[in-house]
Amino acid sequence: VEAVHLIADGKAPRIPQPKEGATYEGIQKKENAEISWDQPAAALHNWIRGHDKVPGAWATIDGQVVTFYGSSLLDASVPAGQELAIKGASRPGLVTKNGLVVFGNDGKMVLVRNLQFEDGKMIPASKYFSADETTTLELTEEEKKMAEDIR
Repeated sequence: VEAVHLIADGKAPRIPQPKEGATYEGIQKKENAEISWDQPAAALHNWIRGHDKVPGAWATIDGQVVTFYGSSLLDASVPAGQELAIKGASRPGLVTKNGLVVFGNDGKMVLVRNLQFEDGKMIPASKYFSADETTTLELTEEEKKMAEDIR
């Protein structure tokens, strides 16, 4: 009650909180979330997962910023896949059927499941090389008639 009265009367002491020992981290910015590739796989995984969903850990691939989402440590033999050069990485990543495999400086692997491009388009990492392919929907005569009836 005494504290409430001091506040109400404008007489409560004002002691600034010291910065030392503070645990609050400010809002992360996208420019600070670039992946540093010269670290072990566990650190890469923690960095990607720690920035998942906002602001998103990113790297430069083919001259554009690509954001990585959904990583997990991969404890298996090196899977078969198509090589993908990543700026700053000492070893190219591998686009596999399960996603993008990237390597830490300890030779261990991290599997990334989703990638997002600068234009906001998100794809499964396993579809990186087929992302530009477009398919057209072909309707049968029966489906065309049904589409007309619905219209």
